[in-house]
Order: sequence, then structure tokens, then C-alpha cells
Amino acid sequence: MVARGLLTFKTTPSIVATGVTAGPLEKKSPFADKFDKIYDDERCGMKTNEHAHAKMMEDACMIALSKEDSVPGDADFLLIGDLVNQMTPSNFAAATIGIPYIGMFSACATSVSSLVMAALLTEMGMSTCAVAGASSQHNAVERQFRYPVEYGSQKPPTSQWTVTAAGVVAVTPHKKGFPSIECATIGCATDLGMTDPLNMGAAMAPAAADTLTRHLKGHGKKVSDYDVIMTGDLGKTGFELYKTLAGNQGFDVSDVFRDAGKEFYGADTSFLSGASGAGCSAAVFFTEVIDKMMAGEYKRVLLIATGALLSPLSFQQGDTIPCIAHAVELTMK
Repeated sequence: MVARGLLTFKTTPSIVATGVTAGPLEKKSPFADKFDKIYDDERCGMKTNEHAHAKMMEDACMIALSKEDSVPGDADFLLIGDLVNQMTPSNFAAATIGIPYIGMFSACATSVSSLVMAALLTEMGMSTCAVAGASSQHNAVERQFRYPVEYGSQKPPTSQWTVTAAGVVAVTPHKKGFPSIECATIGCATDLGMTDPLNMGAAMAPAAADTLTRHLKGHGKKVSDYDVIMTGDLGKTGFELYKTLAGNQGFDVSDVFRDAGKEFYGADTSFLSGASGAGCSAAVFFTEVIDKMMAGEYKRVLLIATGALLSPLSFQQGDTIPCIAHAVELTMK
């Protein structure tokens, strides 16, 4: 069978800067000391949750650019997305920032799909600096896909907490001393009939396992080639299912397997199965993983962001939940 969806970047574009912002509750995260900015107010001083969502993304983009002594006028493309209807927070952020903009939607897998698109534009010689990333805001997302926060609905142990965070990277042609984007695998939409929006980890786990299998086999890699293989936001429930599925494919499921959603809020059981949201993987991938690569602790990593491709309408009509997982491989050379 011919491998499909595989990408190899011969010019190995680099991630030269990151920007991560987060809400007040995210101070509880063990990764909080790595975030560039943490707001004291969930609404970031804005009138609505959605405006706060846009503000977080604006600030994350400006932080990443400032680390490169750059301004929006120096960037060729802005590739960002979120979970709100028609990605309005990203749209408003793009209108303020003023960089040529392509809205990206892969649900919670947008952190990686946007990064891959930035790498493709760079590989083709069409971009010297592209800003890519994703965001989520707890109150805005929860009331859209589950229940209004004010409703006080009780959640089952399989449910996850939507993270308030935005994470972006600046991608340029290869630059020595920075993480390089070596290859990627575009996920296939997977639908195994799940309908419960309060058990997203189980819905997304098969997509993550499929992309892992296709990436390793397609690119001729082994689990032992990586310092870490980190999924996006499967949470405790989905992560265990994903590891079982990977084991069934004959892979050695070792300690290099990690999940951002499972780890985001540490051991705090009040967050049930862990974290989710497009900002979850973006915040962890673009701090914890990139920092360890820059410090020389990680030489090769595989990031697999997972997303549930539902909408408020499809959920209300009782449709199943198609899911996606995109993978990107980073190296330090």
C-alpha cells in the first residue's frame, strides 16, 4: 500500500521563537513557570470571553515576534485557529495584528496543522517568517460544545477541562541552534461512532494511534528513535486507550509516551481526566518540549496533536464525532 499524507522537509525549517499566554486558573499547571504571560482575569480585562480569547492570541503572537526583535510587518503569514464558531477570536486577532492571514481549523489538532502549513510555506521558499499556533478559552468553548458554565452541570470522570491558553511559534528557514521541522504526517479523519462530548479522549485515541502507526511505518522510524512522543490532549482516559491501541500494533509503549492533556493540571483530580482545548497542546508543545530541545535534553521528538471535528450543530443533532490527529517531527542538529 502506498503511504499517503507523509511530508519530508528537505530544507528543515526552524522554530526560532515561541509565545504562550494563559488564564489565571492555568497557574495551577506544572508548566506555568514556562508560560510567557498569565492573566489575572479570565477575560483579560476585556468585556467578553471571546474578546479575551482574541487578546490572548494577539499577545502570544507579539511575544513570539518580539523574541526575534521583529514586528508584524516582518512576518509573511499568520496561521492560527481556535474552536469558536467561524474562528472569530482568531479572525479578530488577525485583524488587529495585520499579518496576511490563513485561518486554520483542525479543532484541538490545530497546533500541529498550523505548524506543518508554516513549514510547507517555508520549504517552498514563499515565507521567511510565518507565525503559527492555536488557542482556546474555557468559558467561550464550554458553553458552545457542552453546557453554559453558569448551568453547573456535573461532569463524568472521562470529561476534560478546556484550557485557557494561546500558543504560537515563529517559523523561518533553517537556523542553526534551533529546533528543526524534519517531517510530518497528515492525519485521516477517523469516526468510530462516538457521540459523547464528555468523553473526547476515547473518541480521539484511535485517530492518534492511526497517525502514530502511519508516521512510524511511513517514515521508517521506531519508538526508540525519539526522546519523547507527546500527544495533544487525550487526557487520562484517552491516553490509556491510545497506548493500548499502539501496543496492539506492536509498538513498545515506553516512558517516552506522554500526553499534554493528562499532564497539564498535574495531579489535581478536580480536573477529572485532564485538560483539552486547542490551547492545551499549543501551550505544552511550545514551552515544555521546545525548552527541552533548546537545552539539549531532547534531540528528536514526535508531536501528535489530536482534535474532535464536531460542531455545536452536529452535536445537537446527535451526530457522531469524527476525529483527527496530525504529527510533526522535530530535531536538534
